[in-house]
Amino acid sequence: MREMLWIALGVLVVGAGSAPVVARGEEEHAILAQEVVYPSGEEQVTGYLAHPADGEGRLPAIIVIHEWWGLVPWVRENAERFARHGYVALAVDLYRGRSASDRDEAHELSRGLPRDRALRDLRAAFDYLTSRPDVNPERIGVIGWCMGGGYALDAAISIPELRAAVICYGRLTEDRSLLDNIRASVLGIFGGQDRGIPVEGVRRFEATLQELGKDVEVHVYPDAGHAFMNPNNQGGYREQDAADAWARIDTFFARTLQHGEG
Repeated sequence: MREMLWIALGVLVVGAGSAPVVARGEEEHAILAQEVVYPSGEEQVTGYLAHPADGEGRLPAIIVIHEWWGLVPWVRENAERFARHGYVALAVDLYRGRSASDRDEAHELSRGLPRDRALRDLRAAFDYLTSRPDVNPERIGVIGWCMGGGYALDAAISIPELRAAVICYGRLTEDRSLLDNIRASVLGIFGGQDRGIPVEGVRRFEATLQELGKDVEVHVYPDAGHAFMNPNNQGGYREQDAADAWARIDTFFARTLQHGEG
């Protein structure tokens, strides 16, 4: 009965090495989802892969990067959401199987994450996607929230082959030498009341990318704070702002990955 309920809700729970589970979402594609294993340097890492069950040919793909909580159900659900929209979505697990249930633990995990390893794992995720016969290697994007938003920017800087990057209230840089490495189109989603990422810094980041001739869109939601897109953020979730942000993300990825040139 529990398995039937999970499938009806479109929430897939599978173990590494298990057969793909088929679910039908409320949108246009039935999807397949499973844990996958791929190399990162000399190590083997896991990720959560979701893709259309009825896809034909090479599809656009998205690397999905979790918040400081880890690869929790909300992140997996977002990967499934992208699959229902016609993308191959790989949710990376930067914590290597760990996740947090409270802020202290999340802070500990995020502070303990080796940045060089995280960047290597993101490159490995990109390489894994390009190796799949159902992925168009020229149409791969990245999205992340909170800690993952900062790593989405890092990925855009360090992986010039990426086509698109969405940064949802992640840490930023104004270093022109780093930002000039970006070849991806960039969408930024931020909250005007986010005490950790001041609007002034967001606007300087936007201006620097514009001066460098990059394709950039930035949207600041004046009354929103940090993590306003996550419905598990009690007291901080803003349903209407989150819906608008998702609509902008969908339009951005459709433009850059599904309908863009190349």
